[in-house]
Amino acid sequence: MSKRGKSYINVKKNVEQGKRYSLKEALELVVGSARTKFDETVDAAIRLGVNPQHADQMVRGSVVLPNGLGKSVRVLVFAKGEKEKEARDAGADHVGAEDLVAKIQEGWFEFDTAIATPDMMGVVGKIGKLLGPRGLMPNPKVGTVTFDVGRAIKESKSGKVEFRVEKAGIVHAPVGKVSFEVDKLKENIVALLDALMKAKPVAAKGTYLKKICLSSTMGPGVRVDTAEVSAKI
Repeated sequence: MSKRGKSYINVKKNVEQGKRYSLKEALELVVGSARTKFDETVDAAIRLGVNPQHADQMVRGSVVLPNGLGKSVRVLVFAKGEKEKEARDAGADHVGAEDLVAKIQEGWFEFDTAIATPDMMGVVGKIGKLLGPRGLMPNPKVGTVTFDVGRAIKESKSGKVEFRVEKAGIVHAPVGKVSFEVDKLKENIVALLDALMKAKPVAAKGTYLKKICLSSTMGPGVRVDTAEVSAKI
């Protein structure tokens, strides 16, 4: 097991073990814990009361964060004809069809999200095993398989986050940067939690939001009082 550095240990002393903080207090600790020269990402880890092994308890979706992610997003679009032009006009970084498939098959992945028009999914399916494990496969459930490519590109560029519950019942998602104002980070997290609540499976029983932990890229985790948060969303 790797040892933690002195700065991490010193920062962790500010987080009271076992305490559940209000959302604002937790964010203030997370932002205050950032100790690197780069603008660290603020991440949320949310344990849900679901069993993803059952298809009727899968949680998946997307949300456009009101204050964005604080980073530029490279968007790739699989499209032809008029939709190819629409994608270029909307600011897509890469647009194409079979040519992009060939590049990806050769190991090229210089993009952060992929969008495809429905008629292109037969072509995109050829690289599903390459895109899927990286979370880059276009999917209609999160709005990345659509003929409205202009809107999809705009949403991706402005801070759209896709989420999917993992095998352990946890959703991991970025919610901004430590350089953001605490209130803006709070708005982003509330938007994410609201989207998770709307995606709650009918089959999910008992407590749905079981645990929320926030952290910066290199900082310690800070537990959030889920009861306080649940009462506000």
